[in-house]
Amino acid sequence: MTRPPVKKPAARKAPAKPATTPKAAGKTPAAIALEVASKPVEVVGQTIERARAALKRADKQPLADVAPTTPAPAKGALPVSPLAVPFPKIPPIAGVQIATSRAGFYKHDREDLLVMRFSKGTSVAGVFTRHGIGSAPVDWCKKHLEMSKGADARALVVNAGCANSFTGKPGADAVRRVASAVAKRFDCRQRDVMVASTGVIGVLLDDAKITHRLPDIEAKLTDDNWAGAARAIMTTDTFAKGAYAEAVIDGEKVKIAGICKGSGMIAPDMATMLAFVATDAAISPAALQTLASLYTRTTFNCVTVDGDRSTNDTLLLFATGQSSAPLISRAGDKRLADFREKLEGVLLDLALQLVRDGEGASKFVKINVTGAESPASARKIARTIAESPLVKTAFAGEDANWGRIAMAIGRADEPIDRDRVKIQFGPLIAAQDGLVSPTYDEDKMSAYMKNQELEVSVDVGVGKHAASVWTCDLTKQYVAINGDYRS
Repeated sequence: MTRPPVKKPAARKAPAKPATTPKAAGKTPAAIALEVASKPVEVVGQTIERARAALKRADKQPLADVAPTTPAPAKGALPVSPLAVPFPKIPPIAGVQIATSRAGFYKHDREDLLVMRFSKGTSVAGVFTRHGIGSAPVDWCKKHLEMSKGADARALVVNAGCANSFTGKPGADAVRRVASAVAKRFDCRQRDVMVASTGVIGVLLDDAKITHRLPDIEAKLTDDNWAGAARAIMTTDTFAKGAYAEAVIDGEKVKIAGICKGSGMIAPDMATMLAFVATDAAISPAALQTLASLYTRTTFNCVTVDGDRSTNDTLLLFATGQSSAPLISRAGDKRLADFREKLEGVLLDLALQLVRDGEGASKFVKINVTGAESPASARKIARTIAESPLVKTAFAGEDANWGRIAMAIGRADEPIDRDRVKIQFGPLIAAQDGLVSPTYDEDKMSAYMKNQELEVSVDVGVGKHAASVWTCDLTKQYVAINGDYRS
């Protein structure tokens, strides 16, 4: 969550096989993958269609055993979302050490600083916001990923409570000082340190708050603290978000673990969030970047809470190479098939948790669009429906107002056949062939809308392509949260 600043902010309530990357003269595979990742979701074309089968499998399969209860919110936190899911049991990932601390970016007592240390030789890949403002941490990561080609990442530093966005050269200098201090302590280069921030836009990062905590952080590094890491990066999130899966590469078991944060200012391309995923698999930086770029499209770019993008969106994927599995140098290597599917499943799990924790959300909604002219057209129609305030408030009011769905379909300005359009709520057909359905039953529709989890399916009648986008409703609580965000 990132917001504009206030001069003296008061205490805040805490709350599948991928397509081959096209060749380009003079460009490395990693550079090409980063270029592909920078394109808007409307031009993904057949990429989504090729990944759809794995997405459907991942959507149906449980990723890991979960803890029996969701961790209680910190003192003063917002009520936990009614759509919350428990934090999973995540074992240590070889080559990853974690520590959290209180740096003091919040006035109330909570941890707001996360540091991860990685074993030598760890590969890293990243996908970042396309927002025109951007942020100093995003600039740092993009620059140094390009310099290092994703080789030998040694540390990650994340703070909550200050976005360090729209802060000019002073913000960039603050990031550099943080990276320099961490590099000296961990005996690595500045470019081997990745950074990320989340919080209020326009507030300069007080880097001393981070560097003064480094002795404490180093002493607290442990192999087993994924839940604490997820809590430390929360802003208006009401529950910690994590996912875990195991895969097999050439007969050897590997682990994949991830955490993310995000609750408001969530929209595709990318979703407004920070996400950090680590595996003990041995994967080359170029292959890792291809996977990160591809599966971001079918996961984080398929969710929306309020249609707003942030300045700080960051997904970083680390591969430590500490398992017994062999080194994989190509994303399309057949030995990576199970890993690709499980990685996409972890990313999808995290992305859907963002929607479940949408600010003020009481309904979790899946929008399906079929019969579209192209995958990009299907995605745009689904996203237009999912982001319509009129549609989202109807969900909040448990009103099966299919007319608002029809409005959003037409507003997407994509090819449709009005006289073949079909609108369905769960198993109930609301409209078809351009008219209200002859089987429409208001009582059954109203009863369906009382469910916490809803599914709306639309066929626009002009082609064979499909897409799904996940969203939530828009409630009075969303207005309350954002109306006094800085006060």
